[in-house]
Amino acid sequence: MLSFDTRALESKAVQVHGDLAANDPVWGEGDVRPTDAVHVEGRLSAAGEGRFYFSGRLSGEAHNECRRCLTAVLTDVEEEAHFLLAPAGDPTAEDDPDVFLFDEDAGDVDLRPAIREAWLLAVPQFVQCREDCKGLCPKCGNDLNAGACECTPATDARWDALQQARDQFHS
Repeated sequence: MLSFDTRALESKAVQVHGDLAANDPVWGEGDVRPTDAVHVEGRLSAAGEGRFYFSGRLSGEAHNECRRCLTAVLTDVEEEAHFLLAPAGDPTAEDDPDVFLFDEDAGDVDLRPAIREAWLLAVPQFVQCREDCKGLCPKCGNDLNAGACECTPATDARWDALQQARDQFHS
């Protein structure tokens, strides 16, 4: 459960144990979604004046592509998360990107938007399938990890003078 009654939170903190499903409507188009769900554990407590503070951990697995060869890569994501939630209309929180706003009239605080953002910030943008990934051939697109292709290496005439100097030095 990732939604909590604000009246109950004002009197005592609660332990948060829940999952944000990969098919939850909070995810946007183009988001790096978890393969199964984002598991959330932590503590949600009152932070004065209708505000609430969450401190905990997010964990899950993300599906990415290798930045060199585009092979599917599963990435374990574990991150500490700390965020402040304030009622919409709070003048001190409106322009603060580190504060998440919630509808005070709804009677509950929904952690899902804040968890989504924390997840998106925690997932690595660039991953490799392995450290020595050779990538794709820039001419034919073959995966060079599977073996060399028949293409001749691309050369740039601007480097010819340096190549000649190197050849003379090694002779």
